Amino acid sequence: MRGSALANQRSTRQRRQLLTLFQACEDFVSARSLHAAAEAAGIPIGLTTVYRTLRILEADGGADVLRDVNGERLYRPRPDEGHQHYVVCRECGLSRAVEAEQVERWAQSVAATTGFTGIDHVVELTGVCADCNRPSTRAGAR
Repeated sequence: MRGSALANQRSTRQRRQLLTLFQACEDFVSARSLHAAAEAAGIPIGLTTVYRTLRILEADGGADVLRDVNGERLYRPRPDEGHQHYVVCRECGLSRAVEAEQVERWAQSVAATTGFTGIDHVVELTGVCADCNRPSTRAGAR
């Protein structure tokens, strides 16, 4: 994980434990749910510190971020090879990385034709996963 911005922050045992816990996340997680997981793991850390740490990771390129249907920011550790694009289930939150080379080429093209540098982009794909779309699952939810 990147970490130059975190290197400028006070390194505490709780923050290191939080980072380890975050790195183990397979899907997107909210700051509140990460805080709850930290508390369940016996890591005494404030919710404000969790928010601050996730924001620093985002700014430093160490986390991918998207918003859920309610607008809450969700975080996922960014792979070493760079940011990913995901399709996320609106029902259960399951996420899967998707190939998005065309999006990357388009962003580079926009930069080249406009003269902008440091182009950043967000592409959010949502849907309903196969498990949530099963008739038995949908009938049980009603």
